[in-house]
Amino acid sequence: MYELEEKGYLYLLFLIPILVLLFLYIQFWKRKKQREFGDLDLIKKLSPEKSFFKPVLKLTIVLLGFACLVIGLVNPKMGTKMEKVKREGIDIVFAVDVSKSMLAEDVAPNRLEKSKQLVSQLINQLGSDRIGIVAYSGSAFPVLPMTSDYGVAKMFLQSMNPGMISSQGTSIDQAIELASAKFFNKKDKTNKLLIIISDGEDHTDNAESAAEEAQKLGIKIITVGVGTEKGGPIPLKRNGIVESFQRDKDDQVVITKRNAEVLSKIAKSTKGGYVDGNSTKLVLDYVKKVLDNTEKTEFGATQMADFKSQFQWFLGFGFFLLFLDVFLTERKTKWVRKMNLFNEEKETRE
Repeated sequence: MYELEEKGYLYLLFLIPILVLLFLYIQFWKRKKQREFGDLDLIKKLSPEKSFFKPVLKLTIVLLGFACLVIGLVNPKMGTKMEKVKREGIDIVFAVDVSKSMLAEDVAPNRLEKSKQLVSQLINQLGSDRIGIVAYSGSAFPVLPMTSDYGVAKMFLQSMNPGMISSQGTSIDQAIELASAKFFNKKDKTNKLLIIISDGEDHTDNAESAAEEAQKLGIKIITVGVGTEKGGPIPLKRNGIVESFQRDKDDQVVITKRNAEVLSKIAKSTKGGYVDGNSTKLVLDYVKKVLDNTEKTEFGATQMADFKSQFQWFLGFGFFLLFLDVFLTERKTKWVRKMNLFNEEKETRE
């Protein structure tokens, strides 16, 4: 098992094909100028020591050295074994509304992207809590089971979109029931928190009763309302360009509004709280306060242990290759010249 600590440096590897293309262009330009200067065969005879293989070899060594330095900056780490570690925290499930109304752009860039940003920021301030992710619209879908790997959680989070669930609508009760049944272990004494991020447009009347059942299992619910009370239309896009807006059966443009009242009632059913999701700071501060006031429970978590940095090998080999390049000239090597691999000696004598 391995992990890359600083993945951002990998973008530097895109410089390699650019350097190769630049090298090929320079070689083409040199050939062109040589033809303008005189006969190519005559130029070869006038410079018998010049190697046509060495520049390619030097470029290859430099690029390999550069690639090794980049990988060294990324700092790959190798794990040697899996072990069970003890952690203290709570179990948190994020239920994210992915219905079409979440595409409304009354908050930037739209309600769904704002929800993803909120969840990502909340994950950043967690310590050793276990988290899971649920997506819901007309039905609920388990996106990520309970895990302590926050990197994986963020990756799955970014893939969420309205197309991942075929049944449209907004059924908050489905999300609560799925989280209660599949994510939270009834026998586990760990404190449980369900954070619902939605615009509050609930097409069923069962959310409050589902919340009350969740409370019996020891689950506290925090609801986060995204969107404005004024609301906005639902854009229908193709290739990122708005073509039209969602319309109802009377051919009127649908205006979707945040329903804070519904979300507030759901939260109160479990003695939780409602917070305005349009303010990231407000949400972060509120959830942090709830977490600080929640008792942490010890639980076991399986993870890769003994991760060791391997950057020194790549940096060392990279600097060695660049150092080697300094001593390579573009003249033919004597022993290579004697082997006459490219039949160059014969051509020169002729």
